[in-house]
Amino acid sequence: MFDDLIMPPADKILSLMPIFRQDSRSNKIDLGVGVYRDASGTTPIPRAVREAEKRILTAQTTKAYVGPAGDPVFCDLIGRLVFGEAAPWERIRGIQTPGGAGALTVLAGLISLARAGAAVHVPDPTWVNHVSILEDNGLRVVTYPYLDRRTGEVDFDALLDHFSRSERGDIVLLHGCCHNPTGADPSRSQWQALAKIIAERGLVPLVDIAYQGFGEGLEDDAFVVRLLAGMVPEMLVSSSCSKNFGIYRERTGAAFILAANADRADATKAQLTVRARIVYSMPPDHGAAIVRTVLEDPALAADWRAELDAMRSNILSLRQGLAASFRRFTNGSDYDFLARNKGMFSLIGLTPGEAVMLREHHAIYIVEDGRINIAGLQASQIDTFAEAVLAVRGKR
Repeated sequence: MFDDLIMPPADKILSLMPIFRQDSRSNKIDLGVGVYRDASGTTPIPRAVREAEKRILTAQTTKAYVGPAGDPVFCDLIGRLVFGEAAPWERIRGIQTPGGAGALTVLAGLISLARAGAAVHVPDPTWVNHVSILEDNGLRVVTYPYLDRRTGEVDFDALLDHFSRSERGDIVLLHGCCHNPTGADPSRSQWQALAKIIAERGLVPLVDIAYQGFGEGLEDDAFVVRLLAGMVPEMLVSSSCSKNFGIYRERTGAAFILAANADRADATKAQLTVRARIVYSMPPDHGAAIVRTVLEDPALAADWRAELDAMRSNILSLRQGLAASFRRFTNGSDYDFLARNKGMFSLIGLTPGEAVMLREHHAIYIVEDGRINIAGLQASQIDTFAEAVLAVRGKR
């Protein structure tokens, strides 16, 4: 049965984890895996999350299943965080999922059920697992131009041209904020122009919003979801709580659909729930219970928002410091885009070979496509990293 199976290609991100752990050098820096770290290099548990867990452990009386659609109160709370209070709620439905990847998986299965072999347009580049999830569900992946690698900004003219020629009914995958791996987001005016094209051409948006709160703030980061919800008859949204609640290992997320009317929304949610039942049967409860407890308590919610703002401010400070360091060492502006990018990630412009040199000669771990996790840096490491990058590129 297994004789013809071969080893799959190594995951470019996850394969770095064991190598980093085995590295005995005391000066090693991990900018590969996408987790937030504080000034001490720790991935913190937010204060509100700790308090919520205490309350849950004290009050919880059962570990029975929550059902394949998960906790409806959690779904409503996250939905309002993403869509806003003014959304067309009579047409929106959601289910709880095991993280953002779980949401993407059941949404991809839903697309395949509704339109077998449909084309899904994804940005070039995009999060590596996007393509795997879509293709595993029998969907046809088409890439669209996204990044101008000379400037580190969105190549908006090329992007708009691609969408202007897309076929009616095609699905378009959009990063709601803090694009992974580039950190380059469209401006509000660009989002508005893109949303207009999507609505006019009858395209179906699939918005992955995995980093809400890490770019410009909770409300601003949801801009494109809320914009599209008022302009299109149908939409799919994947939301993750891993980063903004700091509950990575709890695997907490939600999948939402917007349908043309309430009846269509009910039927679509029912089919989405069937997909969940097939894929993983029931979602885990603990992470969703944490999020629900935080968001239902005004004091905990306020403290969570304050700590999330502090994390976002730290990332911004690191970005500005890194851009300034490169400017100082190069006497140029080639890396200024780092300060303009949003969220945890940017592409630093290294080749796979240079990324390996960075790891072997400088004990700095980044993904081979040149993606760096800005949030993995400490302020004291900024100059070290900038000098190492320039060294492997032969510019220092």
